[in-house]
Amino acid sequence: MSSIIKLFLLLAVMVCMSAAQLNEAGQQCLCQRVRNRMIMKSEIKDVQIYQATIFCDRVEIVITNKNGLRYCLNPELRAMKKIVTDMMKKPKTSTTFSPSTQSHTITTGN
Repeated sequence: MSSIIKLFLLLAVMVCMSAAQLNEAGQQCLCQRVRNRMIMKSEIKDVQIYQATIFCDRVEIVITNKNGLRYCLNPELRAMKKIVTDMMKKPKTSTTFSPSTQSHTITTGN
């Protein structure tokens, strides 16, 4: 009888662990909070765009300013979309893609 109870307890623990892992799937994102306000375009040193993955279910945009501070910005902002588009068109901008991290890095040439 005790082996049956042990088996049920083991099964219950496995179910609880699986449920906990499913709930935390979106919690491994870089950005816990996003800003809905833009910084000046001249202050942007680097833009990193991380695509959605199985660990983070949203696109994340991380801006590094010239002072080295990093901010997460809302990718749905119209101003953010315009800045990323402008930077990708700019001839001084170098764009790299790293398939292992699923991110795009845009560094200004200033």
